Amino acid sequence: MEILRVENLSKVYGHGENKVLALSNVSFSVEKGEFVAIIGPSGSGKSTLLHILGGVDRPSVGKVYLNGTDVFAGNENQLAIFRRRQVGLIYQFYNLLPMLNVVENITLPQLMDGQKVNEEHLKELIDTLQLNGRENHLPGQLSGGQQQRVSIGRALINAPAVVLADEPTGNLDRQNSHEIVELLKTSNRKYKQTLIMITHDESIALQADRIIAIEDGRIMRDEVNGR
Repeated sequence: MEILRVENLSKVYGHGENKVLALSNVSFSVEKGEFVAIIGPSGSGKSTLLHILGGVDRPSVGKVYLNGTDVFAGNENQLAIFRRRQVGLIYQFYNLLPMLNVVENITLPQLMDGQKVNEEHLKELIDTLQLNGRENHLPGQLSGGQQQRVSIGRALINAPAVVLADEPTGNLDRQNSHEIVELLKTSNRKYKQTLIMITHDESIALQADRIIAIEDGRIMRDEVNGR
Protein backbone atom coordinates (compact mmCIF):
# COMPACT_ATOMS: atom_id res chain seq x y z
CA MET A 1 0.00 0.00 0.00
CA GLU A 2 1.47 3.34 -1.07
CA ILE A 3 1.97 5.85 1.76
CA LEU A 4 4.15 8.50 0.08
CA ARG A 5 4.26 9.75 -3.50
CA VAL A 6 6.61 12.37 -4.92
CA GLU A 7 5.78 13.82 -8.35
CA ASN A 8 8.16 15.89 -10.52
CA LEU A 9 9.80 17.56 -7.54
CA SER A 10 12.28 20.39 -8.18
CA LYS A 11 13.87 22.90 -5.82
CA VAL A 12 15.72 26.05 -6.85
CA TYR A 13 17.61 28.34 -4.48
CA GLY A 14 18.67 31.86 -5.40
CA HIS A 15 18.25 33.85 -8.62
CA GLY A 16 20.20 34.68 -11.76
CA GLU A 17 23.90 33.85 -11.51
CA ASN A 18 23.37 32.67 -7.92
CA LYS A 19 20.67 30.16 -8.87
CA VAL A 20 21.26 26.62 -7.61
CA LEU A 21 19.17 23.66 -8.76
CA ALA A 22 19.12 21.43 -5.67
CA LEU A 23 16.53 18.95 -6.98
CA SER A 24 15.48 18.31 -10.58
CA ASN A 25 12.28 16.47 -11.56
CA VAL A 26 12.41 13.84 -8.79
CA SER A 27 9.60 11.26 -8.72
CA PHE A 28 9.15 8.08 -6.66
CA SER A 29 6.73 6.39 -4.28
CA VAL A 30 7.16 4.54 -0.98
CA GLU A 31 5.09 1.68 0.39
CA LYS A 32 3.79 1.64 3.96
CA GLY A 33 6.33 0.00 6.29
CA GLU A 34 9.17 0.23 3.76
CA PHE A 35 12.74 1.07 4.86
CA VAL A 36 14.34 3.26 2.18
CA ALA A 37 17.97 4.43 2.23
CA ILE A 38 18.86 7.57 0.27
CA ILE A 39 22.52 7.81 -0.68
CA GLY A 40 24.68 10.19 -2.69
CA PRO A 41 27.66 12.54 -2.42
CA SER A 42 27.60 15.76 -0.36
CA GLY A 43 25.61 18.45 -2.13
CA SER A 44 23.62 15.95 -4.20
CA GLY A 45 20.23 17.13 -2.84
CA LYS A 46 19.58 14.38 -0.27
CA SER A 47 18.89 16.68 2.69
CA THR A 48 16.87 19.08 0.55
CA LEU A 49 14.67 16.17 -0.49
CA LEU A 50 14.22 15.00 3.10
CA HIS A 51 13.34 18.51 4.30
CA ILE A 52 10.67 18.80 1.61
CA LEU A 53 9.25 15.36 2.46
CA GLY A 54 9.01 16.51 6.08
CA GLY A 55 7.32 19.81 5.25
CA VAL A 56 10.31 21.78 6.57
CA ASP A 57 10.94 23.31 3.12
CA ARG A 58 8.61 23.86 0.16
CA PRO A 59 9.34 22.64 -3.38
CA SER A 60 9.73 25.12 -6.24
CA VAL A 61 7.80 22.72 -8.49
CA GLY A 62 6.09 19.39 -7.93
CA LYS A 63 3.87 17.60 -5.43
CA VAL A 64 4.28 15.48 -2.31
CA TYR A 65 1.37 13.27 -1.25
CA LEU A 66 1.20 11.52 2.13
CA ASN A 67 -1.66 9.06 2.51
CA GLY A 68 -3.17 10.63 -0.60
CA THR A 69 -3.15 14.19 0.80
CA ASP A 70 -1.23 16.99 -0.91
CA VAL A 71 1.23 18.08 1.81
CA PHE A 72 1.65 21.63 0.51
CA ALA A 73 -1.98 22.38 -0.36
CA GLY A 74 -2.65 24.06 2.99
CA ASN A 75 -1.39 27.17 4.77
CA GLU A 76 1.60 27.44 7.12
CA ASN A 77 -0.46 26.55 10.18
CA GLN A 78 -1.75 23.38 8.51
CA LEU A 79 1.80 22.55 7.44
CA ALA A 80 3.01 22.89 11.05
CA ILE A 81 0.26 20.50 12.20
CA PHE A 82 1.31 18.08 9.44
CA ARG A 83 4.93 18.14 10.69
CA ARG A 84 3.90 17.48 14.29
CA ARG A 85 1.41 14.69 13.58
CA GLN A 86 2.48 12.93 10.40
CA VAL A 87 6.28 13.12 10.32
CA GLY A 88 9.02 12.09 12.75
CA LEU A 89 12.31 13.89 12.05
CA ILE A 90 15.68 12.65 13.31
CA TYR A 91 18.82 14.67 12.69
CA GLN A 92 22.53 14.01 13.04
CA PHE A 93 22.68 16.67 15.76
CA TYR A 94 20.05 15.73 18.25
CA ASN A 95 18.26 19.13 18.57
CA LEU A 96 17.13 18.43 22.13
CA LEU A 97 16.08 21.30 24.39
CA PRO A 98 18.78 21.49 27.10
CA MET A 99 16.40 22.63 29.85
CA LEU A 100 14.01 19.70 29.36
CA ASN A 101 14.57 16.20 30.71
CA VAL A 102 14.32 12.96 28.71
CA VAL A 103 10.56 12.51 29.15
CA GLU A 104 9.85 16.17 28.42
CA ASN A 105 11.95 16.14 25.24
CA ILE A 106 10.29 12.95 24.01
CA THR A 107 6.74 14.15 24.69
CA LEU A 108 7.29 17.72 23.43
CA PRO A 109 5.48 17.14 20.07
CA GLN A 110 2.37 15.91 21.88
CA LEU A 111 2.44 18.74 24.43
CA MET A 112 2.86 21.34 21.67
CA ASP A 113 -0.10 19.78 19.87
CA GLY A 114 -2.27 19.90 22.99
CA GLN A 115 -2.52 16.11 23.13
CA LYS A 116 -2.65 13.95 26.23
CA VAL A 117 0.49 11.84 26.60
CA ASN A 118 -0.13 8.13 26.16
CA GLU A 119 1.76 6.92 29.22
CA GLU A 120 1.69 3.28 28.12
CA HIS A 121 3.22 4.11 24.74
CA LEU A 122 5.77 6.39 26.42
CA LYS A 123 6.85 3.61 28.80
CA GLU A 124 7.10 1.15 25.91
CA LEU A 125 9.27 3.62 23.96
CA ILE A 126 11.57 4.25 26.94
CA ASP A 127 11.94 0.48 27.39
CA THR A 128 12.65 -0.06 23.68
CA LEU A 129 15.16 2.82 23.63
CA GLN A 130 16.86 1.51 26.78
CA LEU A 131 16.45 4.83 28.59
CA ASN A 132 15.13 3.35 31.84
CA GLY A 133 16.55 5.23 34.81
CA ARG A 134 17.35 8.25 32.63
CA GLU A 135 13.84 9.70 32.49
CA ASN A 136 14.71 12.78 34.58
CA HIS A 137 18.17 13.39 33.11
CA LEU A 138 18.86 16.55 31.12
CA PRO A 139 20.56 16.21 27.68
CA GLY A 140 23.86 17.43 29.15
CA GLN A 141 23.83 14.42 31.50
CA LEU A 142 23.54 11.92 28.64
CA SER A 143 26.02 10.38 26.21
CA GLY A 144 25.75 11.10 22.48
CA GLY A 145 24.13 7.73 21.87
CA GLN A 146 21.58 8.32 24.64
CA GLN A 147 20.75 11.77 23.27
CA GLN A 148 20.11 10.26 19.84
CA ARG A 149 17.82 7.69 21.46
CA VAL A 150 15.83 10.55 22.99
CA SER A 151 15.53 12.21 19.58
CA ILE A 152 14.27 8.91 18.15
CA GLY A 153 11.70 8.70 20.95
CA ARG A 154 10.56 12.24 20.15
CA ALA A 155 10.19 11.26 16.48
CA LEU A 156 8.13 8.15 17.33
CA ILE A 157 5.92 9.42 20.18
CA ASN A 158 3.12 10.60 17.87
CA ALA A 159 3.20 7.35 15.83
CA PRO A 160 3.86 9.34 12.63
CA ALA A 161 3.10 8.05 9.15
CA VAL A 162 6.74 8.45 8.10
CA VAL A 163 10.03 8.68 10.00
CA LEU A 164 12.72 10.73 8.23
CA ALA A 165 16.30 10.34 9.45
CA ASP A 166 19.08 12.61 8.17
CA GLU A 167 22.45 10.94 8.86
CA PRO A 168 21.27 9.79 12.33
CA THR A 169 24.56 8.01 13.05
CA GLY A 170 26.90 10.64 11.60
CA ASN A 171 27.87 12.01 15.01
CA LEU A 172 28.31 8.65 16.76
CA ASP A 173 31.01 6.02 17.16
CA ARG A 174 30.66 2.61 15.51
CA GLN A 175 29.07 0.85 18.49
CA ASN A 176 26.47 3.56 19.06
CA SER A 177 25.85 3.78 15.30
CA HIS A 178 25.07 0.06 15.18
CA GLU A 179 22.69 0.34 18.16
CA ILE A 180 20.85 3.35 16.70
CA VAL A 181 20.35 1.62 13.35
CA GLU A 182 19.05 -1.49 15.14
CA LEU A 183 16.59 0.69 17.10
CA LEU A 184 15.32 2.31 13.91
CA LYS A 185 14.95 -1.09 12.27
CA THR A 186 13.06 -2.29 15.36
CA SER A 187 10.64 0.65 15.12
CA ASN A 188 10.27 -0.05 11.41
CA ARG A 189 9.23 -3.64 12.16
CA LYS A 190 7.50 -3.30 15.55
CA TYR A 191 5.45 -0.17 14.85
CA LYS A 192 5.21 -0.70 11.07
CA GLN A 193 6.91 2.69 10.68
CA THR A 194 7.84 3.78 7.19
CA LEU A 195 11.49 4.78 7.44
CA ILE A 196 13.43 6.96 5.00
CA MET A 197 17.06 7.44 5.96
CA ILE A 198 19.88 9.47 4.46
CA THR A 199 23.23 7.84 5.02
CA HIS A 200 26.81 7.92 3.74
CA ASP A 201 27.41 4.52 5.34
CA GLU A 202 27.15 1.76 2.73
CA SER A 203 26.78 -0.95 5.41
CA ILE A 204 23.65 0.84 6.71
CA ALA A 205 22.21 1.37 3.23
CA LEU A 206 22.58 -2.34 2.51
CA GLN A 207 20.26 -3.12 5.45
CA ALA A 208 17.38 -1.16 3.86
CA ASP A 209 14.62 -2.68 1.72
CA ARG A 210 15.49 -0.28 -1.06
CA ILE A 211 18.22 2.17 -2.06
CA ILE A 212 17.67 5.45 -3.90
CA ALA A 213 20.89 7.05 -5.17
CA ILE A 214 20.85 10.80 -5.87
CA GLU A 215 23.43 12.82 -7.75
CA ASP A 216 23.22 16.47 -8.86
CA GLY A 217 19.62 16.65 -7.68
CA ARG A 218 18.45 13.69 -9.79
CA ILE A 219 17.65 10.07 -9.01
CA MET A 220 20.37 8.00 -10.66
CA ARG A 221 19.38 4.63 -9.25
CA ASP A 222 16.32 3.23 -7.47
CA GLU A 223 16.47 -0.46 -6.72
CA VAL A 224 15.25 -3.10 -4.30
CA ASN A 225 18.03 -4.30 -2.06
CA GLY A 226 19.01 -7.89 -2.78
CA ARG A 227 19.88 -8.85 0.77
